[in-house]
Amino acid sequence: MARQLDEQIVGRFPVGRRLRVLDVGMGRGAQALRLARAGHQVTGLERDAEMISAARAALAGEPEGIRERMRVVEGDGRDTGVHFLPGSFDVVLCHGVLMHVAEPDPLVAGLARMLAPDGLLSLLVRNGDAPAMRAGLRGDWAGALAAFDTPRPADDSDAGARADRLADLTATLAGLGAPLHTWYGVRVFTDTAVDGAHVAHGLGCPDDLTALLAVEERAGRTDPYRGVASLLHLCGVRG
Repeated sequence: MARQLDEQIVGRFPVGRRLRVLDVGMGRGAQALRLARAGHQVTGLERDAEMISAARAALAGEPEGIRERMRVVEGDGRDTGVHFLPGSFDVVLCHGVLMHVAEPDPLVAGLARMLAPDGLLSLLVRNGDAPAMRAGLRGDWAGALAAFDTPRPADDSDAGARADRLADLTATLAGLGAPLHTWYGVRVFTDTAVDGAHVAHGLGCPDDLTALLAVEERAGRTDPYRGVASLLHLCGVRG
């Protein structure tokens, strides 16, 4: 995910430019901190008090220069218009949030409004075309059949999470003036090859992590593999 994002930033903005970044639903601040360390001015928006505390604790351990480049704002991603002026950011991230929102279009519209001209919108969403494949690989045939019509996880991996289909989000972004520029798959193989075999047995990361990441990175940009990834990373550009 980080490599994909960096590829888009490097390819779109002049080298050395300090970007204004908004991370909506920043969680513990992993991406926000990484971009602040890279020299960008980052604002993290988060409503969960536990996540905010974790992000602030992580930020407190950084050098002063990085602390000055990042601020944490408590708030809901659907209220970006309350906190910020339209066009205030060069890059807007919204990773792992849409799956928990019943009606995603208003949220995406608010994110698009925050973008300056030629700004980059990075969305990480649950792939609505993947649940049937995931269930089938586990031998859950009833779950696979159900997933063809209802794009939700067929297990308890993320109970209640909604999924989005690439075609639907492509149309949404085009209608908001931030058409899809490129997209990637995330977690093409690891849901079944790693999570089940390693995490369930308390083994943590596999010994061949470097090879695993290389395969995931290649598959995430290659058809047909990226189309059945567990998650989709969509990058739109403000016109």
